[in-house]
Amino acid sequence: MPHLVIEHSANLGPLPVAELLPALNRSVTDSPSITDEADLKTRVLAQDTFRIGNQAEGRAFVHAQLRLMAGRTPEAKRDLAQRIAAVLRGAVPRPAGLEVQLSVEIVDMDRDSYVKEKLA
Repeated sequence: MPHLVIEHSANLGPLPVAELLPALNRSVTDSPSITDEADLKTRVLAQDTFRIGNQAEGRAFVHAQLRLMAGRTPEAKRDLAQRIAAVLRGAVPRPAGLEVQLSVEIVDMDRDSYVKEKLA
């Protein structure tokens, strides 16, 4: 933990992951609420099958979900959400003719049911 999952509609085309992943990781691990940078796992997933509202075309999305162990303050969660949104805002393509929706969600993970091990 934490896990940062970025999903986006495939009609945006490929995101610039070579620059995006390091920028996201730096932004999140610069937060005082993240104590070990090596715990952050980030991935970007394109969604080929999607629909936004009732309109068949002309819309796209990027949604980030940061999963954290429960216990952070609302202020810390808001700060993390804003950090992620700022990086995405600067990196997400805006193809002509597409309305792009950006969202960020912070999700608390239950400590009692989470298992993490380092395998050698």
